[in-house]
Amino acid sequence: MIQLSVLDQSAISKGSEAREALSQTVRLAQEVEELGYHRFWMSEHHLESLAHSSPEIMIPHVAAHTKKIRVGSGGVMLPHYSAYKVAENFRLLEALYPNRIDLGVGRAPGGIPIATAALQEYKQTNGDIFPQQVEDLMYYLTGSQQPNHRFPGLKAMPEITTHPQIWVLGSSGGSAGLASSHGLSYAFAQFISGQDGSGVVQHYQNSFQASALQTRPKSLVAFFFVCADTDEEAEWLAKSYDIQFLKVAKGEKIEGVISPEEAAQYRLSGFDQQLIEENRAKVLVGAPSTIKEQILAWKQRYGTSEFMLASMVYDFDVKRKGYRLLAEEFGLK
Repeated sequence: MIQLSVLDQSAISKGSEAREALSQTVRLAQEVEELGYHRFWMSEHHLESLAHSSPEIMIPHVAAHTKKIRVGSGGVMLPHYSAYKVAENFRLLEALYPNRIDLGVGRAPGGIPIATAALQEYKQTNGDIFPQQVEDLMYYLTGSQQPNHRFPGLKAMPEITTHPQIWVLGSSGGSAGLASSHGLSYAFAQFISGQDGSGVVQHYQNSFQASALQTRPKSLVAFFFVCADTDEEAEWLAKSYDIQFLKVAKGEKIEGVISPEEAAQYRLSGFDQQLIEENRAKVLVGAPSTIKEQILAWKQRYGTSEFMLASMVYDFDVKRKGYRLLAEEFGLK
């Protein structure tokens, strides 16, 4: 059985504004819940073209406007923060919305260098602290039973009988190894790397070690997608995606998601065409039956049954329709 989930970045379409994008995020969560999608995650990206960088604030807002869909972070960029504070935030969210909260954590900066510098101002760190932070999260969320920990007996409050699901996010073997050795769920971000991570995910599954939080491996794979009634229409809509990420790769200013009509006017060099072709490894494009065929093929390669889909379609109504068409194709309800 295939499970479909949603990653929403609250992207601002050119000519719109942040408040509208935030409102659309809530509306999308409500609609995909009705359609039968499994999770709704929100990202942390410190970029002007996206309406927010605080999934921990958006999560309770979206959870309050939905009923049962799992809501989470995709993800919290943990090196910017105190693991203890993150654990407290998500323990409180789990208390408010039991068995609905996912805590996805990553080590990427999630933004431009100047934003990273501001987030980590006055923090003294040596080397990669992400693995230790993941261990600390588990410690604070499972009852603080390690007598030799730096902060013995310190718990994330409030004390409750359930805990958020912890997901390690990544696009490399290092993050997969961290998830498997600590007994945590793993989300592979093909929509970021464009690399076939099937070997990484299968290694995670085969080397998984049970933990106090989780006894079996759980994985998902994330793609961008563009779905429409026909392959031809989907290809037209995908022009927005192609030019958006071409500009990112070339370091050009992004003023929001552009329309396919504007994207079609962008003059492309041979190098540009090559970059667009490479970026297409991150996105599923086509009619519902075409994308279903692609997902089923990736299911066999990855050995996983959950796929998380993010959309950068310019028009919100067209974006909603894409999620609806795919849900109907898979018979999610």
